[in-house]
Amino acid sequence: MLIHILKSKIHRVKITEANLNYLGSITVDQDLMDAAQLIENEKVQVVNLNNGSRLETYVIPGPRASGMVCLNGPAARRGIVDDTVIIISYALMSPEEASNYQPVAIFPGEGNRI
Repeated sequence: MLIHILKSKIHRVKITEANLNYLGSITVDQDLMDAAQLIENEKVQVVNLNNGSRLETYVIPGPRASGMVCLNGPAARRGIVDDTVIIISYALMSPEEASNYQPVAIFPGEGNRI
């Protein structure tokens, strides 16, 4: 049996852009992705603390040191600039693996900087 376990999260970043005319996804500063051990096209859950919405999409890298967090495509309807979100990824593990796994959590500061 495999169970879903928290793999990593980027806790409380601000949306910097919303681009309705993009195909989909969330663009995240590559430095934030690296720190949270997220890889391009990885499935993530985005939780909006301002409006309570949750969505699943995939992450794509944005420019390093930009602080970019951009909701793309239909996701752009789930938040506006300056909303605070948490970006979460999960992994499938056996209960034995999960009992020893330590998730990665990062807590960026002002400007979505590490």
